[in-house]
Amino acid sequence: MPARRRITPEDHSAISELIAMHGHLTDDGALDRYDELFTTDVIYDVADFGFGSLQGIPAIQDAALTLGDANPVGHHVTNIVLTAVDDDVVHGRSKGIGINADGTSGSVVYEDTFRREDRGWRISHRKMLARRKPLGGEGLDHQ
Repeated sequence: MPARRRITPEDHSAISELIAMHGHLTDDGALDRYDELFTTDVIYDVADFGFGSLQGIPAIQDAALTLGDANPVGHHVTNIVLTAVDDDVVHGRSKGIGINADGTSGSVVYEDTFRREDRGWRISHRKMLARRKPLGGEGLDHQ
């Protein structure tokens, strides 16, 4: 069995900060800084929310602007787990909590692929999965 690749503490810190910056930039409305987060060819899969897959930074920016006041006022991320694929690709899974203007909240799982580029680590693929049911979702038999 091949040895499991390890993520350096520096890379772990840089990727974790990248995940956190998404919430700060989005909540601040600094969509023009999304190139600090995403690769130019990013795929942002929001099919679980009925929006399909967005390709490229401009598509993500347009979707955020289209949502307008329906966007959460606070994006919070926790439970970050990172797994190295190779020296320049890392998979991540984290939990997101969105706080809406009316005080309601929602929970998501972010499944990310990070790619090292000349500019540093960037998100090349993000899939958002809504958490709508406890204990993993539908089909649970609790009898």
